[in-house]
Amino acid sequence: MKKRSVFILKGNIVYSKNQKEFSICENGYVVCKDGLVEGVYKTLPFKLGGNPIRDYGDALIVPGFADLHVHAPQYSYRGLGMDMELLEWLETNTFPEESKFCDLEYAEKSYRIFVENMRKSATTRACVFATLHRPATLLLMDLFEKSGLSTFIGKVNMDRNAPDYLREETNESSEETLKWIEEVIGKNYSNTYPILTPRFVPTCTDELMKQLKQIQRKYTLPFQSHLSENPGEIAWVKELCPWSEFYGDVYDKFGLFGGDTPTIMAHCVYSDEREIRRMKENGVFIAHCPESNMNVSSGIAPVRKFLEEGLHIGLGSDIAGGSTENMFRAMAHAVQSSKLRWRISDDSLKPLTAEEVFFMATKGGGEFFGKVGSFEPGYEFDAVVLDDKRLAHPQPLDVRSRLERMMYLADEREVAGKYVRGKEIDIS
Repeated sequence: MKKRSVFILKGNIVYSKNQKEFSICENGYVVCKDGLVEGVYKTLPFKLGGNPIRDYGDALIVPGFADLHVHAPQYSYRGLGMDMELLEWLETNTFPEESKFCDLEYAEKSYRIFVENMRKSATTRACVFATLHRPATLLLMDLFEKSGLSTFIGKVNMDRNAPDYLREETNESSEETLKWIEEVIGKNYSNTYPILTPRFVPTCTDELMKQLKQIQRKYTLPFQSHLSENPGEIAWVKELCPWSEFYGDVYDKFGLFGGDTPTIMAHCVYSDEREIRRMKENGVFIAHCPESNMNVSSGIAPVRKFLEEGLHIGLGSDIAGGSTENMFRAMAHAVQSSKLRWRISDDSLKPLTAEEVFFMATKGGGEFFGKVGSFEPGYEFDAVVLDDKRLAHPQPLDVRSRLERMMYLADEREVAGKYVRGKEIDIS
């Protein structure tokens, strides 16, 4: 009989069972057995005696964060062009930069920086856009596989409304996607998985969407794209697809909007009642990207409504619309932007709380990966150890206050340990 692998972390354990409150066990123990959470204990049961314990003292131990929406090739121009709106920003910054990834030497230089910083961050899971370049996308997957983080990575599809240097023919796009998937299968990754990734409706023809659905059926792949981010984008979609009821209906008509296709839609800033209802019916995940929505002048998503309606929702850094991979900042921006929406445009939707955004960063977003993002028994053991000694304070703070404070002040310097599916990640 195979001996079970058990280890235990000791510290101040904080996690979410629901979106309304923290579950806190001060000076407690969280137990990992065969890569899964066995339980959280104030006093360690006798039956678990003799197993190795790593004592992190007064540090906080939380579930790892899930970044549901990030563009790896955009890491190089974070913080640039923030005076533009979305469509102009894509033309000016995004497309020229992404074209450089046809050069594998450049791709490796850029992606190594990105993956290295993700490895040191508090993020343990991520859904990542690459570019349309198959070799560079495989390179990115190789790097993430070695990092130990659990990721979905997508080769981007674009066959219209993009510069000639960054556009594939329709059949070429689907054929390159098929080749990419076959190569991924051949690599037999254990941490990194493919996800279908058409950039968004304006850059993908109806025929390409049909072909992607055929690929999805054959390989049972999840799906990620963008939805209702910007008023100009929404109007453009209506021109391109006048037969659609609303933006999300375009994806749905091709069978790429939840249901039997696990789906993430980024942004949803302007989703109307019809779109919200369809997302709920189909089990679509929303990646809320608050900093990006502010930076490229898109707006502020009605996140309170999504939560009240019971939709699946997590957070995304959305680099380079967002300026950082630091998910603490995504949590802080989610709270701050919700306050602006409440004060300026819609006082019916109360601001988000620290408990709610922490839930979104952990259990809410983690659910896309399965039983991920909590320390409830049976969840995959993703954990981050947070040491906030650098953030000096003149008086003692309780655990909740320390965690809330870190949402606004912490970065990778507070990460003292990191585990994904029960395996420790080297963050040195």
